[in-house]
Amino acid sequence: MANDKTIKVRLVKGLRGTQARHRLSVKALGLGKVGSVRELKDSPQVRGLINQLHYLVQVEE
Repeated sequence: MANDKTIKVRLVKGLRGTQARHRLSVKALGLGKVGSVRELKDSPQVRGLINQLHYLVQVEE
C-alpha cells in the first residue's frame, strides 16, 4: 500500500525501424498501435522500460 501510484503510458511513435529489443519492450508494456494507452503501476521495472523507450512513449503521472 505504500506505492499505489499509477502512470499512464502512451505510444506516440511507430515501431518501424526500431531495434527488436525495443519492440519487445513495447509489447511488455502492453502497448500495440500508435496512440494506445495503458495505466501501469509505478515501479522500478516499469520505469526502466520507459527510460529505454523514451523516444517512443509519453508518460502522464
